[in-house]
Amino acid sequence: MLRNKNILLSRWAALIFSSLLLMSLMISSCSKDFTSAKSALQGAPTGTDFWANADAATAARAVNAIYANLRTWNNVAFAAICVENMGSDDAIKGSVATDATYINEYDNFTVDASEGQLDGFWTAQYQNINLCNQVLANVPAISMDASLKSRYEGEAKFIRAWSYFRLVRAFGNIPLIMKLPQTAEELNPKQSTAAEVYAAIDQDLTEAAGLLPATYGAADVGRATKGAALSLHAKVDMYEAGKDASKWQNVLDYTNSVIQSGVYSLYPDYYAMFRIRGENCSESIFEVQCNYVAGNSDISNSQYAQVQGNRETNAGWGFNVPTTDLLNAFEPGDPRLAATIMRAGVTTPDGDVVPPPSAGAPTMYNMKAYVPFTLAVATNQGADQNVRVLRYADVLLMNAEANNELGHAADALTSLEKVRARARAKSANPTVDLPKITTTDKDQLRKAIYHERRVELAMENDRYFDVIRQGRAATIFGPLGWVAKDSIWPIPQAEIDNSGGILVQNAGW
Repeated sequence: MLRNKNILLSRWAALIFSSLLLMSLMISSCSKDFTSAKSALQGAPTGTDFWANADAATAARAVNAIYANLRTWNNVAFAAICVENMGSDDAIKGSVATDATYINEYDNFTVDASEGQLDGFWTAQYQNINLCNQVLANVPAISMDASLKSRYEGEAKFIRAWSYFRLVRAFGNIPLIMKLPQTAEELNPKQSTAAEVYAAIDQDLTEAAGLLPATYGAADVGRATKGAALSLHAKVDMYEAGKDASKWQNVLDYTNSVIQSGVYSLYPDYYAMFRIRGENCSESIFEVQCNYVAGNSDISNSQYAQVQGNRETNAGWGFNVPTTDLLNAFEPGDPRLAATIMRAGVTTPDGDVVPPPSAGAPTMYNMKAYVPFTLAVATNQGADQNVRVLRYADVLLMNAEANNELGHAADALTSLEKVRARARAKSANPTVDLPKITTTDKDQLRKAIYHERRVELAMENDRYFDVIRQGRAATIFGPLGWVAKDSIWPIPQAEIDNSGGILVQNAGW
């Protein structure tokens, strides 16, 4: 036991040190580059004494480090794809049959607790959380502009809440670490219940919404806003509503606040919204800001687009590809199909001719991760492609679902129609395709909203957990091998081992 605990203490110490070292490599910049990691300046503080001369610049570097970590491998690439999307009926492994075969274990529900992507995802979220805890432990004591200090605290609380949300819906009961560990017990904490984790997320998001601004100037676009905190809070409460129906009123209130703020609007071109030119557009509520700096792979470190790009054109590796089932889910004439699924033989709106696949290669790719081929053949192909996390369309659909569950069919139809109307405007036959939904029957309208969530948010890492929280997993995923224990993934065995048995495996695993 003692040996295992010492291993765990070393792991947590290494996590804290690496987080501090990342902070020490940050300097402030502008636009989406505020998250760019630059090479360390001579005389910059090392990880161990990062906070020794804490001032406003130190606080800025620390907050920027949180954002920079969000685009790292385990946050956006294989681990995130496996845990958050591969179990759904929207995606399969892709690439070629012999490459990264372990990804199939998530697709066919044969994964076990020793599979490495689970631990990668787990570790990435706790790295995010530790960076946030560093800011929340040290920034309040810094003598600096009070409004900026409050904003920094709000940004840290938002990202901590998002990381815990990713963890709790994936693993259920998890350690809840809301401050920097000081004692042996705090370094090796027991799991909190999912309800306790959700309560902590609720508190963080409530406080973040009160601290964050509605908008930013050009130099800070991409940082967490009040609208991001409210939107995420709506999504969190939507997940809780399955066990506590009173949460639907919260979902309605939070989404109404975002809608009535006037800050966001649906971007008219669904396809262009996912291109680099559409980053941080009117519909964007929160994106992971990614950067490409020519010849510098350490800075150009997001591999989100690279791992999903078209392997026939040297634009990527060809993983996380859409399924035929997803393709067939789109209604005739829905232009979102072509903006979601890249098929062999087509020419993209950006002029790229998609070649036929070589033997055993995918015939479809995730168009939402597409980067024009001329931009992709560089260090970490597509490293400049932001990862969309929260969009205004999602808020409208959450609003529609909450209204329907609360018996407000007319208001639900209004929000649902806004999303469909945007798609319909790009249809070749707008009077025929994507007809208005008119039913006021609660069950039928619920099905329509569920369908709209699938096609509107396809390949954006919501489908798998959406179906589970809707109570439909046995019906939809059952034929793929899903059983009740798959409602949450297993706790990584490495974490259980390193805890000396303090962490307990999820039921059934």
